[in-house]
This record gives sequence, C-alpha cells and structure tokens, in this order.
Amino acid sequence: MDEKFRKQMEENGANVNTTLDRFMGNEALYMKFIMKFLDDKNFEALVENIAAGDYEGAFNSAHALKGVTANLGLDPINTAAAQITELLRNKQAQEVDVEKLKECREQLEEAYNRFQKIIGDNKPQ
Repeated sequence: MDEKFRKQMEENGANVNTTLDRFMGNEALYMKFIMKFLDDKNFEALVENIAAGDYEGAFNSAHALKGVTANLGLDPINTAAAQITELLRNKQAQEVDVEKLKECREQLEEAYNRFQKIIGDNKPQ
C-alpha cells in the first residue's frame, strides 16, 4: 500500500493500523479485500430497500454493510450503517423514524461515496 493511499484512508476516518493487524500485517491481503469493497452491493440494496419501504430488507443490507466495513476498518461507513441498523431493528414500518432514517442514509451515502472514490482512485492498474 502506498503512503498516499494510506494517508487518504486515515484522513477520512479509516482505521488502517487496526485493520492491518487483523490481516496480520499482510498489506497485499488487505489491499485485495479493500479493493473487493468496490464491488460490494449492500449499499445499493440498502438504498433500494429504503426507497421501496422494505425496512426488513434495509435492515439486512445495513447489517451486512456494517459487518463488511467493520472488518475493513471503514469506520465512518460502519458508524452510519450501525445507526441505520439500530433505527430499523425489530421495527414495523409505522414505527420507523423516517426523518432520522433519511438523515442517517444521507450520512452513509456521503461516507460510502467518499471511500468508493478513494479506493477506486487507488486501484492497481
């Protein structure tokens, strides 16, 4: 991993050191998995499920995204996904705070797009 990429990740809230420890210091393995994040479909599924009012599906997508980003140290995405998970946990549609959900989804989208760009811009050629 080059220093520019590492610095961009850290400056945007990624926990690179802890994540590298999880990967036993293997930077090549870390890069392999961080690049796979570019193809993760949980965010798109979450947005689609929220738009459709499928809050159970949205919960499942948010929960999966939370797990993926926890393992990759993408803390800003993980925090927003965790907030959505808790907003939707065991809730019927009429119990969902739609305004808070919208606010959290916007925060998630901002963080998600930021990291997609950083990772994409640093994808090996």
